[in-house]
Amino acid sequence: MKRYVALLRGINVGGNKKVEMKKLKSVFESLGFKNVSTYINSGNVIFETEMKNDDDIVKVVGEKLSDVFGFEIRTLVRGAKDIERLVQAIPTDWTNDSKQRTDVLFLWDTFDNKKSISLIKTTEGVDNLEYILGAIVWNVDKKLYSKSGMHKFIGTTVYKHMTARNVNTVRKLAELTAK
Repeated sequence: MKRYVALLRGINVGGNKKVEMKKLKSVFESLGFKNVSTYINSGNVIFETEMKNDDDIVKVVGEKLSDVFGFEIRTLVRGAKDIERLVQAIPTDWTNDSKQRTDVLFLWDTFDNKKSISLIKTTEGVDNLEYILGAIVWNVDKKLYSKSGMHKFIGTTVYKHMTARNVNTVRKLAELTAK
């Protein structure tokens, strides 16, 4: 059995696309996944399966979520080792705290390449972006946040093909999947 994290995009945001975590967990269990747990309300599901192909997992999960909740929920799946590798590559001093903000933008396959950084408008000396296989990591000093070019990110092509989590969440997911 291999451990995975399913990252659901756009649920429980601003009162839209409400998904109860208890129900979400039961959906994954109904698909035969083992050791299912959820982490925070933004749609992070940790599970184990014998299925080997990420695309197959995404397909069965997507169909079931649509049937159960009545709307499409775009989902990315990453193996536990992929999450751990990503966390190891993020600079350790990039945090999400009172002084700085760091988000991990998990990319769909068509945008999973270093060129995607060039599609994001940034402000020199303010935004720090780093491509790590499967994601772009964005870091900014909170004092400079109002000057960030990332304010123009919402609605862009890359934005429509990713799901974001703050770095603290991603580090916790790595910890939870390592068990």
